[in-house]
Amino acid sequence: MIVATLDQLWVYLSGNPLLSLLMTLLAFMLAVRINRALGGTPLLHPVTLAILMLIGFLLLVDMPYATYFEGAQFIHFLLGPATVALAIPLYDHRERIRRLLVPLLMACVAGIVTAVASTLGMAMLLGARPVTLLSLAPRSVTSPIAMGIAEQIGGIPSLAAGLVLITGSIGCALGPWVFKLLGIKDPAVQGFTLGLSAHGFGTAHAFARLGAVAGAFSGLAMGLTGMLTAFLLPLLTRLFGLGG
Repeated sequence: MIVATLDQLWVYLSGNPLLSLLMTLLAFMLAVRINRALGGTPLLHPVTLAILMLIGFLLLVDMPYATYFEGAQFIHFLLGPATVALAIPLYDHRERIRRLLVPLLMACVAGIVTAVASTLGMAMLLGARPVTLLSLAPRSVTSPIAMGIAEQIGGIPSLAAGLVLITGSIGCALGPWVFKLLGIKDPAVQGFTLGLSAHGFGTAHAFARLGAVAGAFSGLAMGLTGMLTAFLLPLLTRLFGLGG
């Protein structure tokens, strides 16, 4: 009787797109608890853990990604407003940002050129196809912007989004070690570096672990990098012989 009831419940839930939303929220809540239990280590970022859980869930129940996304698109929609909301902490530190605007812009341009050139150079040496290269190119900007850029230059938006997540995870994992190795203690510098190299992952880590100042500068770096990449990336891809 209990088994039959559970089967009926599963049939109902599996046909409801809100199941994807529920599983996404539960996976992230569980991932946050696991990360806290492990001392908040950046090596196991909550988002990375949640992604692994969701992949396991989709494989277990044999659910196509398109079906999952019918419910998860509500969270996807919130990526845009969440990114725009980062303007609030930026406003609190506007005077310091105004004084440092020129060096910050120069750092962003240097970071973009380095990230794109090193990524495309290594991928080309390894024999990656053009469509893969164009999906790899915007990996250092936040997901909504990366997907739009990838679509614009001829890449695969979904692949670009996955590469963005991998980049963010690696950036959060290595960032604290790099800061310690180089003796970087200024929260503004730490935050800006995380936002530039690890975009949304880095910004979330900066707010949670390094404070409001680091979070504000991380959000600034993420926004500037996304904006400048949208303009510079088509030029850089043409430089590598990939543009139309």
